[in-house]
Amino acid sequence: MPSLEIVLIEDGFNTPVQVVDPGDGSGRLFVVEQPGYIRILSGDSVLSEPFLDLSSQVSYGGEQGLLSMVFSPDFSSNGHFYVDYTRTGDGATVLARYSIDPQDSNRAESASGENLLVVSQPYPNHNGGMTAFGPDGYLYISIGDGGSGGDPEGNGQDPETLLGSILRLDVESGVQPYDIPGDNPFAGHAEFREEIWAYGLRNPWRFSFDTQTGDIYIGDVGQTSWEEIDMEPAGSPGGLNYGWNIMEGFHCYQADTCDRTGLTEPVFEYGHNQGCSVTGGYIYRGNSYPEMEGIYFFADYCNGTIWGMMSNGTEIRTEILLDTDLQIVSFGEDADGEIYIIDLGGEIYRLAGSD
Repeated sequence: MPSLEIVLIEDGFNTPVQVVDPGDGSGRLFVVEQPGYIRILSGDSVLSEPFLDLSSQVSYGGEQGLLSMVFSPDFSSNGHFYVDYTRTGDGATVLARYSIDPQDSNRAESASGENLLVVSQPYPNHNGGMTAFGPDGYLYISIGDGGSGGDPEGNGQDPETLLGSILRLDVESGVQPYDIPGDNPFAGHAEFREEIWAYGLRNPWRFSFDTQTGDIYIGDVGQTSWEEIDMEPAGSPGGLNYGWNIMEGFHCYQADTCDRTGLTEPVFEYGHNQGCSVTGGYIYRGNSYPEMEGIYFFADYCNGTIWGMMSNGTEIRTEILLDTDLQIVSFGEDADGEIYIIDLGGEIYRLAGSD
């Protein structure tokens, strides 16, 4: 595994939680701030006016807020992007589509917002909140188990709720508010919500697709003892059950034994003696640091540890690569495959190899 360092790109953000490349060749990076703002980092400067201000609609605090955004794969032609946030009033999760201002590429049309999906949340934590388009062109959304502690309502193993799941939606077909892909694992299944791609998750705060292989990596935040990384290989038909709240990591949760039949175990876990909240990241596919090629980088939010995971096809090797004092809430990836680190305290860093 290589030696690493982090390079400060910009600071002064207000509780940033995500950095996103629009995929339009502009070189801009969009920074999602939890209170409800999206700002543009262009070159070496942050534009003074926000790209979008949703602060009046967003319930901000703790694990609530504006949690992610993603651009349509056809953003250059259709101007669409999507946001996931906790709304004021009832604390529900909202997936909404917005459009760029046709007269100003650095501004969104605030009046263009369309709510596509609203999911009630029984508690104010475990919102999930990641949005990403897969290589299949469909939108994937992570939603936590509804919160509290230990999943008291059993949402992780309840196929009739969207909570505790990753969803897969066709939001670009023109069907309103969205269409269900015909090859979703539970399409036409009376006892499952058809939107579900995977379930049995506690709080899949961040997941990503390997841009080279299409594999999905999920950082699922643990309960009292274990943090886990889950992986679903490209070509999977979906429908995997990652085990929460029967399992936490590789371990039975609140029982000496449990029935693991049909459950998919994680590819890696670490205990709370090494951290307390996993932050899923990305596989490096950039050109600047060949020694980092193919490594999946993730972190622990509580202690700032950055891990690297590498697979040779038969076994997985995982190491701690860098200790920081950051609150690593998220990673980001630009059009060139370079990886960014988001510190909730307001700073954006780039991950770099160290000679």
